[in-house]
Amino acid sequence: MSNNQYDLNEKLSQLNNTADTTSQFQPQDIESNKVMAVLAYLGVLVLVPIFAAKESKFARFHANQGLVLFIAEIAWTIVLTIINGILLSISARLVWISSIISLLGLVFLVLAIIGIINAVNGRAKELPVLGKFILLK
Repeated sequence: MSNNQYDLNEKLSQLNNTADTTSQFQPQDIESNKVMAVLAYLGVLVLVPIFAAKESKFARFHANQGLVLFIAEIAWTIVLTIINGILLSISARLVWISSIISLLGLVFLVLAIIGIINAVNGRAKELPVLGKFILLK
């Protein structure tokens, strides 16, 4: 493996080195609410575990992570719409800049995948960057 690949792998593993609170949850709660935890990372479906699994601490943890991610996605979409409007009002030739900026939205897809993997594996691990925000208790 080249040094550049090793550095990238090292940085990615450090990025995902977030708090893991799995030991605070009951194993039966984890097993019976994995599906609800996965739903939390699928956009507006975050509402399903928020309302249908109120008693599950594990589902609630992932619903919080998913809700923060969903709100961040909405905020990003609003900001992106404003930026696109400004760029395109300046010149239609700036559409390539708009396209490149739009690709940053893939970060939300990566975070959702990380959350889904954690939920499927029965882990209560915070998402990188956004995981520290708590909206649901």
